[in-house]
Amino acid sequence: MTTSTNYSAKLDEALGRLHEEGRYRTFIDIERRRGQFPHATWRRPDGTEQDITVWCGNDYLGMGQNPVVLDAMHEAIDATGAGSGGTRNISGTTVYHKALEAELADLHGKEAALLFTSAYIANDATLSTLPKLFPGLIIYSDALNHASMIEGVRRNGGAKRIFRHNDVEHLRELLAADDPSAPKLIAFESVYSMDGDFGPIEAICDLADEFGALTYIDEVHAVGMYGPRGAGVAERDRLMHRLDIINGTLAKAYGVMGGYIAASVKMCDAVRSYAPGFIFTSSLAPAVAAGAAASVKFLKTDRTLREQHQTQAKILKMRLKGMGLPIIDHGSHIIPVIVGDPVHTKKLSDMLLEGYGIYVQPINYPTVPRGTERLRFTPSPVHGPGEMNKLVTAMDELWSHCALNRAEMSA
Repeated sequence: MTTSTNYSAKLDEALGRLHEEGRYRTFIDIERRRGQFPHATWRRPDGTEQDITVWCGNDYLGMGQNPVVLDAMHEAIDATGAGSGGTRNISGTTVYHKALEAELADLHGKEAALLFTSAYIANDATLSTLPKLFPGLIIYSDALNHASMIEGVRRNGGAKRIFRHNDVEHLRELLAADDPSAPKLIAFESVYSMDGDFGPIEAICDLADEFGALTYIDEVHAVGMYGPRGAGVAERDRLMHRLDIINGTLAKAYGVMGGYIAASVKMCDAVRSYAPGFIFTSSLAPAVAAGAAASVKFLKTDRTLREQHQTQAKILKMRLKGMGLPIIDHGSHIIPVIVGDPVHTKKLSDMLLEGYGIYVQPINYPTVPRGTERLRFTPSPVHGPGEMNKLVTAMDELWSHCALNRAEMSA
């Protein structure tokens, strides 16, 4: 007679480990207010409500409430209804999807673009499919690549090499050690979201040219915010033409949802034809595609929000540094304040929310390495002087209250 597994007990053990380590994650139920973001309403577990300011959102430019985006979505839903009605291959390709792909191809100076339901799926589906297109492909992946890239590389069944984060010399060593005739691809990011540092795009492109490798860049935390038309860091540095595949999102600076790759017509056609993550999922709702297209088009010509966004980030970093808080500053818009302990990080987050009406989510392992737990702030053009003053004052008071070290971390 076999002994049955106590599945409920196993679940208790798994969840208990998270509680013991202080990294159990809770959802904060918030209701965004159209036209008033970053202000929102926090619906407490006891049913009461509190006005809060969101300081950790990815709607970097406030485009999620921009009338240009909302009007386009209203028009599309009035014209077509809610969902797309199918996968892209079976009745789910509409004029809105095609228009958005054309906007994205133009944005990145590529022949084509391919839409996915999220940038996570775009990374996973594309990177796991490429070995089918290039047998024997070796993928060289930065050690701090996003989980979606790691998953795509892991699942593809091909060879992989992990190079130390932003270490071009280590990447060179790995490339040089492999068969010169083997197909190769280097996968990396332009802005790494947890530390806010930039990838060495030009140096990696030089290595790709030298060793005959394709290049795959994730610009998720850069599209809409860097470059003359918002195409990302590669556009800012005039390097887009040297990148074979560009991944981006429509859910951060563009304020809607969805992800994509931009590449050659042949590359997009091949991924479209072979990637299960594209073939077997319903397409984005037409209204979502319409809103995203309007957002991309708007930010191609309007630089004001990008400039305001960078200014806000610089001001907040300067003020936090002035108080001696241990921030990481690599020059991007992402502002991590290192706490270094999961329990303390969660406590600080709770105190900010309950005592000051400031919402910033604690970032713990496995998103970041143990010992580097942090609060990660993302200022935006819609965070005014009043909101920033309140945040800086709260951080100063709580840092003293909790007797935390005030020592700046250098980039």
